[in-house]
Amino acid sequence: MLKVGLLGAGRIACVHATAISSHSGSRLVAVSDINMAAAEKIATQYGAEARDTAAILGDPSIDAVLIATSTDTHSDLIEKATAAGKAVLCEKPVDLSLARAQACQKAVSSTGRPVMIGFNRRFDPSFSALKRATDAGEIGKAELLSITSFDPAPPPVAYIKVSGGLFRDMMIHDFDMANFIMGTPPITVTAVGSSIVDSDIGSAGDVDTAVVTLTYADGRIAVIKNSRRAVYGYDQRLELLGSKGLLQAQNMLENTVVKSTTEGVTGAKPTYFFLERYMPAYAAEWAAFVEAVGGSKPLPVTLEDGVAALAMAEAATLSVKMGAPVSLRSVLG
Repeated sequence: MLKVGLLGAGRIACVHATAISSHSGSRLVAVSDINMAAAEKIATQYGAEARDTAAILGDPSIDAVLIATSTDTHSDLIEKATAAGKAVLCEKPVDLSLARAQACQKAVSSTGRPVMIGFNRRFDPSFSALKRATDAGEIGKAELLSITSFDPAPPPVAYIKVSGGLFRDMMIHDFDMANFIMGTPPITVTAVGSSIVDSDIGSAGDVDTAVVTLTYADGRIAVIKNSRRAVYGYDQRLELLGSKGLLQAQNMLENTVVKSTTEGVTGAKPTYFFLERYMPAYAAEWAAFVEAVGGSKPLPVTLEDGVAALAMAEAATLSVKMGAPVSLRSVLG
């Protein structure tokens, strides 16, 4: 039984608390948060204790921690947890700063403790099935990947100001998905972005609409499209063109009813937000972490994967400012 401490008690922490407590091989024993009342609420719901973070990290009976705190605390907590001998699953991104994330990667390497970054979309049943079909050669050589990721509505500007920006906060999932599907990072990143959904987002120094083109050493191309507003729901699709065919992962819909009449053919909208869309992925992500910590399978997403996606986000940010492609190697140093 893996004994787990949960660091953070916000919305995403609640999702993880459910995954931890629902798995037969893990038990949530402690929760911490700067808002102790929030920690106590989750702890009470799942039969755990509310403690401060230092107490959780200092408890030798706790085997692993799940970090779901604000992004600017991730690297510090990863380092402290691994130094204390804990296995770690940390929400994305590793850090707001690529240099700080690289320093974290170096520090953790000496501890020998497993660190997994929470790119839960790899575990989505449709996306993972598309990956398996790609690896099995069902469409020949992958040549052109298209990733669509549109939120139904933008978050509050107060969140935008501390999020690190669209590329580090939102598109970072898609950068990791591109690496996952294509099997290797790109060599160049070219980005364009604007603020056309909410002018306040632009005033905060961010974009709300962006397109990124990734180019690979062997000539393959990936295109990522992000928007903070899709009024019809949470639009999450993948399309991969190969030398022998096409693979597509479509949206999850509110229901599968299709009405066909003389007036036309209509169906349901996509599910509205990530909680409805990706709950199975969060459960599968946690199950994979438990298996990896137990030694039965390798870690499916590593700290190195997290740094790679953050480097792509950094390159995209620079590309928008420069109005030119950016070499990923130049960003990594």
